[in-house]
Amino acid sequence: MSAEHGQASAPFEVIIVGGGMVGSTLACLLGRAGMAVALLDAREAPLDRDTVGEGAPSQRVSALTPVSRQLLEGLGAWAWMASRRVSPYRFMRVWDGEGSGEVNFSAEQAGLPVLGHIVENDVILAALEACLAELPSVETRFAARVSEIEEDAAGQTVKLEDGRRLTAPLVVAADGARSPLRAMVGIDVRARDTGQVAVVTTVRTRLAHGGVARQVFLPTGPLAFLPLRIEGDTRYCSIVWSTTPQEAERLVALPRDTLGVELADAIEHRLGEVTVTDRALAVPLTQRHAERYVLPGFALVGDAAHSIHPLAGQGVNLGLMDAAVLAEELLTGRQRGLSLGDATLLGRYARRRRGDNANILTLMDGFRLLFGARHPAFILARNLGLSGVDRLGPLKRLLMQQATGHRGRLPRACRPLSRLDAG
Repeated sequence: MSAEHGQASAPFEVIIVGGGMVGSTLACLLGRAGMAVALLDAREAPLDRDTVGEGAPSQRVSALTPVSRQLLEGLGAWAWMASRRVSPYRFMRVWDGEGSGEVNFSAEQAGLPVLGHIVENDVILAALEACLAELPSVETRFAARVSEIEEDAAGQTVKLEDGRRLTAPLVVAADGARSPLRAMVGIDVRARDTGQVAVVTTVRTRLAHGGVARQVFLPTGPLAFLPLRIEGDTRYCSIVWSTTPQEAERLVALPRDTLGVELADAIEHRLGEVTVTDRALAVPLTQRHAERYVLPGFALVGDAAHSIHPLAGQGVNLGLMDAAVLAEELLTGRQRGLSLGDATLLGRYARRRRGDNANILTLMDGFRLLFGARHPAFILARNLGLSGVDRLGPLKRLLMQQATGHRGRLPRACRPLSRLDAG
């Protein structure tokens, strides 16, 4: 259900600001339980679901874990996504471009049919919008920009730029890494410039990728070839090349044929000739973590709470887990008759998510520093380490659990079925 004008006649239980993948997932989870939700989206209109997933693939993709897939399946979004395009990968190869160290992961070793899926962000969001359209208790408002938030006797009141006001016991900020709402309520964030910029584009390779996600660590940063399946063609890959700002500026300015040659060289010609099929974009990489995730009547989810280096492809998966945990705690609190803005209730969400996210951020920092080190001793140590991981079964399984999302206490909506097919 959507409304473009006027004040809703019934009060809302939750106001979600930000209609991206994480905010929409949270709205779906709450709406399926019949909770009255206002979803405020700054975009002018929803995606055109008739054209999403058609033609050339988008440069913006996510690597979804099996746990994230389980969540999206439960919402009814996965079937829509699979009807457009999702690209499974069953293997992952990681190697050091300055040595012989290499580690290989397989879905079979993890006891899974696939390690994950590469999916265009627009395909994920369009599927969630299709789900939202079927939920009568969720009201989506587009072109809705928040100018102010204040607490009063009725709860949290959000004022929009057009003068409309909405009130609910709880406001959730899902409005991105630079979250205006987070700043409005005065939550500080620890931000650190990683010194890197991600160059993203799409390529077609001469050799089929074979459902393998490849990542090579280069002197300037990691380069990932993420497998895409476009109308049955398995020679497309999404590129994420994290490098220095100066090198990123040089790469995006290159003619496409020259960039293709450099990509083929960088990946040691493992996929043969590389043809760049879309323009290259440069995305600055800043790591952020909010000092706190909640205040009475207020919560952060997704990139508004944390943003990480794309090294392990965990960004959107962490955000989806935020949404699932917050929804679980809110629904439990609602059953117990608690106010949804209750500080103790929201504190349970924060305790379940902030520590786990902090651990992932710390781990990514460690990888970045280790593989960014230029000293010969570090290069030797990490090559020995990669080769050692490849031979040590228990450590390898632990890393695969992290990569596939099977860690810690999963919310009910994310608990995997006994088996998921590979589609």
